[in-house]
Amino acid sequence: MNAILHAKGVDLFYGTHQAVSGVDFSLKRGEVTAVMGSSGSGKSSLLYCLAGVLAPTRGTVTFDGVTLASLSDEGLSTLRRERFGFVFQYGELLPELTVEENAALPLRLAGQRKAPAHAAAGEVLGRLGMTELLQRRTSQLSGGQSQRVAVARALVHRPDVVFADEPTGALDSVNASAVLEEFLRLARDQGTAVVIVTHDAAVAEHADSRYTMTDGILK
Repeated sequence: MNAILHAKGVDLFYGTHQAVSGVDFSLKRGEVTAVMGSSGSGKSSLLYCLAGVLAPTRGTVTFDGVTLASLSDEGLSTLRRERFGFVFQYGELLPELTVEENAALPLRLAGQRKAPAHAAAGEVLGRLGMTELLQRRTSQLSGGQSQRVAVARALVHRPDVVFADEPTGALDSVNASAVLEEFLRLARDQGTAVVIVTHDAAVAEHADSRYTMTDGILK
C-alpha cells in the first residue's frame, strides 16, 4: 500500500538550532505510528512539519500526492481542517462551548449545518462513553473526559490522518489506557492513519510501527 503521508530529507531550524535533521518518514492509510523521544528531542517539531503547521527549512512533505509547500495558506488551512485531525496533550478545548459543540467544531467550520454536525458528534461521543455529558461545559470535565472530547473532535469528520501530540501525557495510567484504546479503535474502524508523538513506551506499544527521535534524528 502506498504511503498517504511522506517526508523526505526534512530539516527544521529555529534560528541556528536544528530541531529536525534529515528526516525521512512514510505513513500508510490506516497505520498507527509512534514517534518516541524525550522532551526537546524534536518529535513535536517533526509532527508540526508533517501536519503542515510548520514549513521545513529543507526537504519536502507530501500528502496524498500533493507537496504541502505548493499549497497556499488557504489551501493548507483547508487541508488541516478537512483531512487532518489533531489531539493535543491538554485537549485544547473551548471552555465556552459544550461537549457536543466542541466535538462538532470541525464539521461546523467546514460549513455543515448544526443539526447533522451535532448528530455526528453525538455518535462519536457516544462510542467514547460521553452521551450523558453532551450539554456539559468542558470546564466542568475531568482530565479523562476532556481528552475523550478532544479525541471525538479529531475523528468526527473522518480525517485521513490524525496527529496526536502527547495525547495521554496529562492523564493517569488508567485514564490514559482507556482514552488511547478508544482513540485507536475508532481510528482503525474508519481507516484513519495516526501519528503519535510520546515519551511513554506504554503508549508506543499500541502502534503498528515505532520510531525514536534523538537530537532531531529519527531512527
